[in-house]
Amino acid sequence: MSQIGSFALLLALALSTYSFLAGVLALARPGAGSERLGETARRAGIATFAVVFLAALVLVISAFHDDFSIAYIFHHSNRDLPAPYKFATLWSGQEGSLLFWSLLLAAYGFVLRLRHKTDVRLFAYASAIISAVQIFFLLLLNFAAHPFALMQGELPADGAGLNPLLQYPEMVIHPPMLYLGYVGFTVPFAFALGALIMRYPGEKWIRITRRWTMVTWAFLTCGVFLGAHWAYSVLGWGGYWGWDPVENASLMPWLTGTAFLHSVMMQEKRGMLKMWNMWLIFATFWLAILGTFLTRSGIISSVHAFAQSSIGGWFKWFLVITFVTFTFFFFKNKSHLRSEHKLESLISRESSFLFNNLLLLLACFTVLWGTWFPLISEYVQGNKVTVGPPFYNKVAIPVALLLLLLTAVGPLLAWRKTSLESLKRNFMWPALGALAVGILMVVFGVRPWQDIAYFYALMAAMLSALVGLTVASEFIRGGRVISRHTGQNLLASMVHLFHRNTRRYGGYIVHFGVAVVIIGILGTPFNQDKEKEMGFGDKMTIGPYTLVCESYTQDDNPNYSNEWAIINVFKGDRKIETMYPERRFYKASQQPQTLPRIRSTYKEDLYLTYEGLNEQTGRPIIKAHLNPLVMWIWVGVLIMIGGTVLALIPNAVPVRVPAPARIQTAPVGAGD
Repeated sequence: MSQIGSFALLLALALSTYSFLAGVLALARPGAGSERLGETARRAGIATFAVVFLAALVLVISAFHDDFSIAYIFHHSNRDLPAPYKFATLWSGQEGSLLFWSLLLAAYGFVLRLRHKTDVRLFAYASAIISAVQIFFLLLLNFAAHPFALMQGELPADGAGLNPLLQYPEMVIHPPMLYLGYVGFTVPFAFALGALIMRYPGEKWIRITRRWTMVTWAFLTCGVFLGAHWAYSVLGWGGYWGWDPVENASLMPWLTGTAFLHSVMMQEKRGMLKMWNMWLIFATFWLAILGTFLTRSGIISSVHAFAQSSIGGWFKWFLVITFVTFTFFFFKNKSHLRSEHKLESLISRESSFLFNNLLLLLACFTVLWGTWFPLISEYVQGNKVTVGPPFYNKVAIPVALLLLLLTAVGPLLAWRKTSLESLKRNFMWPALGALAVGILMVVFGVRPWQDIAYFYALMAAMLSALVGLTVASEFIRGGRVISRHTGQNLLASMVHLFHRNTRRYGGYIVHFGVAVVIIGILGTPFNQDKEKEMGFGDKMTIGPYTLVCESYTQDDNPNYSNEWAIINVFKGDRKIETMYPERRFYKASQQPQTLPRIRSTYKEDLYLTYEGLNEQTGRPIIKAHLNPLVMWIWVGVLIMIGGTVLALIPNAVPVRVPAPARIQTAPVGAGD
C-alpha cells in the first residue's frame, strides 16, 4: 500500500507542476495553440485531485488495516483504536495533516476548474496560482514529511496509539472545519492575485469570489469555535480560550477575513478600498500559512502544536516567496486600483466599514505581536518573555466593545451621508432598550464601579442588546413597508423582505449571532471554582449546588484503563443529576487524560474535573467550576453559521405580471 501512496504523491506533484507551467505558458502567449495548452493545464489540475484523493484513501485504508509497516500509522494508531479515530488518523499527525491540506486544496481547485467557463481567462490565472500553492505542499509531502515512510527493523505488533487529547468525538470534526477555512482562503487570494496580474477591469472578481469567501469564512468560524469547545470539554481547566499561540494562529486569519468580507462591500457599492482589499485578502491567505507554520515548526510550545520538525524552513521560504510575488505585482499594477470615490462623511456606512476594518486589524496585530513576542524578546534580550491573557484582554475587550457598537450603528447608516435626524429617529428605541438592560443589571447586583471586569460585562450586555434590537428594528421597519404595499401580516412581510436581499439580512442574523456570543463571554467575570478531596459521602458546595460523592471506582478496556468519581448533584434538597468526572490512562501511548463532565443550562455550566487520587489518603480530588452563560457562546455560533448559510441563498426573483394591453379605440370622427 505504501508504494501506491508514494507513487500517487509523485504523480500528483508532476501533474501540478505541469498544470502550473502549461497554464502560465498559455497565459503568457495567447494564440490559437494557447487554448489547447490551457485546456491540458486545466485537466491536469483536475487529475491532481483524483491522484491526491487516492493517496489519502491509501493512508486511511492502511490505518483501518493496522499496517504498522508505515511509520505514520504506527505513530498515530493502534489495533484497539475505535473506527472514527482511525479515520481521523488522516489529520492527526504532521504528515497526514499536510496530505489532508493538499487534498482539500485539490478539491477546491477541482470545483474551480469545473466552473472555468464563468470567465475563462481569470479562472485560468486562479488555477495556475492554486497549482503553485499545491506544488509547495506536494514538495513537502514527497521530500520533507512523507506520510508513507516505512518502519525500519522488526515490524511492530501494535502501534503507539493516537494522542489521548485527540480521542474525542469533536476532533473528528474540528480539524476538517479549520482546514477547510485555512485552505479555502487560497481561492479568493488566487482570484485577487490573478485579477491584479491581468489588471482585471471592475469588481467582477469580487462578485465571483463572494460565495467562496463566505463559505470559507463559515468553515473557519466553525473550526475556531469547535476548537474552543474541544478545549473546554477535554483539557479540564474550565475555560475555552487561553490565548494559546495555536489558538491565536486560527484567530488571526479569521479577523482579517472578517474585515475583508465587510470592506469588499465598499468596493462593490462605491469603488473604494481597492488596494486595501487586495492586501486584506493576501494577509488572510498569508496568515493561514503562517498559522500552519507555527503549528509545525516547533518554534512555539503549545498543547495544540505538532512536535518540533525540520519543515519550518520550507514554510519560511514559502512565506517569503508569496510575499515578494504579491508585493511585486501590487506595485507593478497598483495604478489600476485607484478608488473611484472618496469618503464624504464620517456619519456614513462607508465610515462604519472603515472603522470596523481598523479595529479588526488592531486586534489582529495585537494577537500577532503577543504570539511572536516570546521569540522577539529572546532574539533581542537573550531570554524568552511570554505574555498571558491580561496582555491580550487589554486590547481585545475594548476592541470587541467598539466593534459591537459599530455592528449596532452600521445598519442604520446610509451610503455617502446620513443625517443626524435620521440616525436619531432610527437609533432611539434600540438605545433606550439597551439602557434598560444596563439599569436592570445594576438593579440585580452588577456594580461596574467596583471592578473593571464588571464594567466590561455591563457594557457588553448593553451593546449586545443594542445589536439585537437594531437587527430586530431593521426587520420590523422593512416588514412594515412591505406589509403596507401587499397587505400581508408582519411576519410574512419580514420573510418576504429577507428573500428580497438575503445577503443583507443574512448578515444581520450573523451580527445577532455575534451579540449572542458576547453575551456568553460576559459571564466570565462571574466564574467560580473550588477544589476538594472527596471521599464517600463528602460534600462540596459551589453556587446553588451541593456536590455529594457517592463513590469512586475504576474500569479497564483494551484501549485504556480509567477511574472516575460518582457525584450526586443537589440543588436545595432536590437531586437534579449524577455526574461522572473521569481520568483515563491510554495503554498504547502510555499517556493520561482528564475528561471533565459538564452540566450545561442556559444560565450556567457546572463543570467537574477528576484531578486524580491523593496518594496518601487514596481519595479522589474533585475540582468544580461554575461558569455562567457559557451555553450562549455555542448558541451564538450556530446563529452565525445559520446566518451565513441564509446569506448564500440567491435573492428571490421578483414576480412580474404583464400589464394588460391597451384597448385601441378609434378617434371620434375617424372615417368621416
